[in-house]
Amino acid sequence: MSKPIMVSLGELLWDMLPGGKRAGGAPVNFAYHATMNGADGYGISAVGQDPLGDELVGATDKAGIKSIIQRNAWPTGTVDVTLTNGIPEYTIVKGVAWDHIVLTRDLVELVEQADALCFGTLGLRSQESHDTIMELLKHAKTGAMKFFDINIRADHYSKVLIEELLNAATVFKLNDAELLLLRDMFDIRGENDDDACRWFISQFGLDYVILTGGSTFSTVVSKTGESSTLDTPHVKVADTVGAGDSFSGTFAAKILTGSNLAEAHKAAVNTAAFVCTQDGAWPTYPAAIPDYLAQSAK
Repeated sequence: MSKPIMVSLGELLWDMLPGGKRAGGAPVNFAYHATMNGADGYGISAVGQDPLGDELVGATDKAGIKSIIQRNAWPTGTVDVTLTNGIPEYTIVKGVAWDHIVLTRDLVELVEQADALCFGTLGLRSQESHDTIMELLKHAKTGAMKFFDINIRADHYSKVLIEELLNAATVFKLNDAELLLLRDMFDIRGENDDDACRWFISQFGLDYVILTGGSTFSTVVSKTGESSTLDTPHVKVADTVGAGDSFSGTFAAKILTGSNLAEAHKAAVNTAAFVCTQDGAWPTYPAAIPDYLAQSAK
């Protein structure tokens, strides 16, 4: 059986952490963890014609992430990250290379082969990259997973954009803080979290909604009525940068390689817990990810 092709669309950047810079960007983090979980993960993005861009292309190659990375005259993207008890806060520089992804034939050809596409609001904050990514989504083959990880950051989103991406998606992932924001945005009143997730399924024809609650829980709800809720394992946190993306990439890869919802959810939770114990979003995987859920249950 051939590996599923999973393509991420959007930001590729340097996270400028207190201890130094680390390569990242939610879509490319997704591609890395999809690759580590049995898929062929690809990133589509852009970096500048500058030393930071050279380094970022090299880091992506070294990590084993296949990619189409355009080079343009804009500076390579950076994000200033501060950590409070391991929890990141982001200041995202505007007017950078990944805001100017250009539609090309090679991008279309890759997307046409993809079994899954991943995207979020941040990667579409500029008109140019928005138009390119929305056009690429139109070229997805029938039945492809379209994974919308909302990834709200600062003011880089709007209700119009969120609705547009929900209408394009088959899977929607958000965290508990983002759900609170969307309850007000879409006037979702009274329902508990599971009911709110099912509201999105019914309104936008989604296959899955994934709700994460940081250090407490995560829930996956499917259009068939099946659901899974797991407590978040307690681990010694190095930092949480990229943990949510590792959850997404693992869950999607496991579903596409034949796991059921419960199996994919468990694998995603354990991978995210592992990433929290490591520095950076692209840690080297051990021979087997520990079963942190079982350890926490003892």
